[in-house]
Amino acid sequence: MTEPRVLPFGDLAFLVELGEGADPALVERARAIAYRWKWGPAIPAYSSVVLQYDPSADPAMAESRVARLLRTEGSQAVAVLGRTRLVEIPVRYDGPDVGEVAAMSNMSVDELIALHSGRDYLAYFLGFLPGWAYCGPLDRRIKAPRLLRPRERIAPGAVAVADGQTGVYPFASPGGWRLLGGTDAVMFDPARERPSLIQAGDHVRFVPR
Repeated sequence: MTEPRVLPFGDLAFLVELGEGADPALVERARAIAYRWKWGPAIPAYSSVVLQYDPSADPAMAESRVARLLRTEGSQAVAVLGRTRLVEIPVRYDGPDVGEVAAMSNMSVDELIALHSGRDYLAYFLGFLPGWAYCGPLDRRIKAPRLLRPRERIAPGAVAVADGQTGVYPFASPGGWRLLGGTDAVMFDPARERPSLIQAGDHVRFVPR
């Protein structure tokens, strides 16, 4: 494993950098470190994790706890996360960009749908909006760069792809990802025990309807 780089992050946190890019192994490593951090909130991302600590804690002591955690990380770290869930998302592949993405990828729309729905994705982490899960990796044959000019409004439930990833817009919002279709699944509901339908670390499968 690459030696982590630990940097101060504001007054009450450290940023632990594990590498670069959306590598599933780094995503899982960041999640495992966040899971094992017991001295404050932890926010994992693609290849890094922010470890926050209590304002009453001594910064030097907090830093020593980070160092101790990383020293004992080991190969067993991911095991503490337990089994992952599989979340199935029903999709109508009728989005405004499905034809263009198929053309850019040198395939038919049916082939694009088969590729997008033909694998399980890892939910890397949640961000951008409540309930938005960055999922990947896309099949490399799907070419979907972000739009040069983002749309001002995308409907909730829009299933989108961009730059090797896929996700579902939980609310109406601006966005620059390319839209393949839509779902009636509610991605975020504050009344649920787990408001976000998809949690970081889940496996996600898109099911054509």
